[in-house]
Amino acid sequence: MRIASTKSICEIYAESEHEKVVLWSDPTCGYRGIIAIHSTALGPAVGGTRFWDYGCDKVASLDALRLSRGMSYKNALAGLPFGGGKAVIIGNSRTGSRAEIFRAHGKFVESLGGAFITAEDVGTTPADMVLVRQQTRHVAGLPDKSGDPSPMTALGVFQAMLACAKYRWGSATLNGIKVAIQGCGNTGYHLARELYNAGAELIVCDVNEERARRVANEFEAGTVPPQEIFGVDADVFAPCALGGVINDITIPQLKVEIIVGSANNQLLEDSHGTALAELNILYAPDCVANSGGVINGCRELLGWEQSETMQRIVGIYDRMLALLNLAEDQGLPPHKTADRLARELIAGTANKHMDGHGAVAQLSRRVLRSVY
Repeated sequence: MRIASTKSICEIYAESEHEKVVLWSDPTCGYRGIIAIHSTALGPAVGGTRFWDYGCDKVASLDALRLSRGMSYKNALAGLPFGGGKAVIIGNSRTGSRAEIFRAHGKFVESLGGAFITAEDVGTTPADMVLVRQQTRHVAGLPDKSGDPSPMTALGVFQAMLACAKYRWGSATLNGIKVAIQGCGNTGYHLARELYNAGAELIVCDVNEERARRVANEFEAGTVPPQEIFGVDADVFAPCALGGVINDITIPQLKVEIIVGSANNQLLEDSHGTALAELNILYAPDCVANSGGVINGCRELLGWEQSETMQRIVGIYDRMLALLNLAEDQGLPPHKTADRLARELIAGTANKHMDGHGAVAQLSRRVLRSVY
């Protein structure tokens, strides 16, 4: 969805088909935030809190809407009893009082009465969630519980990459495969470690040169300037920074066979997924590939044992491979199959008045046979 300059924010919200979008402001500490709840058909909306210096409120609104819809799809496809939501805090995360801002954010989350449960995301940390927890119990990712989700998100992306290798090349191995990683933050770093241990060759970039150097030094990776990562001659491109990086400008530069990474909403628009398919570039839907983090959060949210959590994260391999095969059977690009399946799971559960993980798994088995 593009933002037309003539549309008001209210018009953008009205066209998004979300259940609820709420804005909150606390002038005493300079807090401004948006919580977008896309769906609660499967359960309370779950999604992280992003702290970002958006260029304007319309951009912040669009990000919240896209991210919350993605969380609905992610949770549905992972077989979790949760809907999708997202929070954004508008501002510079390096200025102001974080303590006051996140306490204000906690009050905002609490005002929704449990319809939305949050955790960390870009620009926020488990320590910030401790501050949120002072005002609401509807928060996960606390340091003494499930903690930093990035290692588990990276493990899930790694499993998705193995599935893509199996689908495209017939072997679930990444030994000797060249991977270009965009973004060496927490998740990108852990993904680089997984790939290095698997014998992959790495080329990385980051807007923060120090983070790129760290990955280069620890995992024998080559580095390129951020603007050159799209044109790297590699086998796999792994977007692990912000969304919208697959677009009209970057697609012509790509020299890879597979795209799979941790970033949310990697496709700027739906048509860009179709363009990748026409170029015979296999795109792994990010709503499946990067679901390891939210699955990890189920240790807090659902009381799962770590062993069950790990089993389900490793199971991203099976879900991704099944999805790619289903897309081939349907004659559709993988992103369209993923979106269609997620919508069927959400709508089917709502229509049948079903809830809980068992209901989701039952419907999942019917739609996607042996995925779960």
